[in-house]
Amino acid sequence: MSLSLIPRGVYPSVRDISPKALAEKGIRLVLADLDNTLAPYKVTQPSAEVVAWKEALEANGIQLFLLSNSRRPGRAQKFAEQLGVPYQGHSGKPKRAGYLRAMERMGSTPAQTVMVGDQIFTDILGANNAGVTPLLVRPIRLAGNPGRYLRYAVETPFRLLGSGRPFL
Repeated sequence: MSLSLIPRGVYPSVRDISPKALAEKGIRLVLADLDNTLAPYKVTQPSAEVVAWKEALEANGIQLFLLSNSRRPGRAQKFAEQLGVPYQGHSGKPKRAGYLRAMERMGSTPAQTVMVGDQIFTDILGANNAGVTPLLVRPIRLAGNPGRYLRYAVETPFRLLGSGRPFL
């Protein structure tokens, strides 16, 4: 387990992470962040693209699990129910415990699991700390919160390092 902030590849979106390539690497579980990874903040329904990606994962024998830090009551639950996947809200990322609970629930090991998220200091750090392969996607939308621009600027060196070490 590592306290690394470097992802194993940077991808434009979840749609650019190939379910077939994941299956060929032995991946059986994808933990995915919600906000700015699967959907923009405040969007309550999965897009057709996210639904198609989830179906492609399932067709390749991979389970999708929503691992969110969302504190908005019911947001992660409603989104997961509409997508037809299990979820865990208030996950406490980057702490290991949330990742380990999710894998235990799904009967998966760290070697069989990837985490897909848009933030270095929560998704990527937590995945590395839990021994899970971290895959970074570009945030869907930064608009609305000046703090996000600052955070993503601080994350830039780690994004650049991660783009040079693709998992797929």
